[in-house]
Amino acid sequence: MSDSENRYINTKGVFFMEKNKVRFITRTALMAAAYAAITIVFSGMSYGQVQFRISEILVLFAFIDAKYAPGLILGCFLANLPSPLGIIDVVIGTLATTFAVLFIIQVKKVFGYNKKALILSSLGPVVFNALLVGWELEYLFQTAFWMNALYVAIGEFAVVTIAGTIIVSAVMENERITDKLKL
Repeated sequence: MSDSENRYINTKGVFFMEKNKVRFITRTALMAAAYAAITIVFSGMSYGQVQFRISEILVLFAFIDAKYAPGLILGCFLANLPSPLGIIDVVIGTLATTFAVLFIIQVKKVFGYNKKALILSSLGPVVFNALLVGWELEYLFQTAFWMNALYVAIGEFAVVTIAGTIIVSAVMENERITDKLKL
């Protein structure tokens, strides 16, 4: 792509975005929509004291490419808007996902792009959701923090560390797919 194609182009007062920015915005929107839609479709197990949020598998896409982070964070925000737990779930859940995604990105930077690093990075969502959502549930339901944290951690571990790492490992093995997924 030439320099003129890599910038915003003004043609007769109309601005066009470069192809890579359009691709980034499109994939960010798609990731946000996918996360929110999967959470809401499986709402019976996505909210509450015991949760298996299937959409959390998607947070591991930040391991494939850090540029998925905004879409994942936005997706969590949108998914928590209809939460029966209210606005606190929007704030705390989004914060937990933000920390989890940042952890995943950092683990990849430090340990590289390999299965061991993927497994290690999958523990970030488990820990951050257990601690933050565990506190949220203690506050809302006046139940024991450690019990709430344990329930959330079990759900996150099952979804992200077990199912998520199996799925993302399979994706990582196919170079053609990972090349297409990279922003």
